[in-house]
Amino acid sequence: MYPLKHTETYYDPYQRLRAIKISPGECCVIDSGELIVTVLGSSVTACIRDSRQRIGGMHHFMVANVSEDQPLNQAMEAMANASMDSFINRLIEMGAEEEYLEAKVFGGGNVLNSLQRANLGASSAQFLMSYLAGRGIPVVAADILDVYPRKVYFFPDTGEVLVKKLKEMKNETVLLREQAYSEWLFAGKLA
Repeated sequence: MYPLKHTETYYDPYQRLRAIKISPGECCVIDSGELIVTVLGSSVTACIRDSRQRIGGMHHFMVANVSEDQPLNQAMEAMANASMDSFINRLIEMGAEEEYLEAKVFGGGNVLNSLQRANLGASSAQFLMSYLAGRGIPVVAADILDVYPRKVYFFPDTGEVLVKKLKEMKNETVLLREQAYSEWLFAGKLA
């Protein structure tokens, strides 16, 4: 396992596997039979794996822009590119080969519209699709945009992804985490 920042692990009784839960701004790369889980609102996740080596990971992030009709500002674009480059490099360090990488992309819902900023979900999804195309990593599955948060289960060992759209939220935790992450991005506190 090669996590970035803090991750939470638990035993998932439904999948009967050890699960690694990541939050906005985090990623995890593994080469074992574990499960990676996240909950997305306006943010996106890239589930990327090398099917030959059975190494994969998940990166949960968001790009933010002040105005929807302006291009992504250079600082935010540079930060997002560096973050994705770091994630891809972690996959390669663990033994993945870039020419065999494939991606599954999720999220980007218009969930944080209460922030009165640009549609963060659409900006994040557009950035991610463009980044992957630029790296030559094919997107073999996608469930992006819409208005619903999603819970994503990624099995890097097999490449399987389970996605559940959360049409009713029992609590506001995902929204609060993403709002805090968005505010952190806008404040310029880029790690």
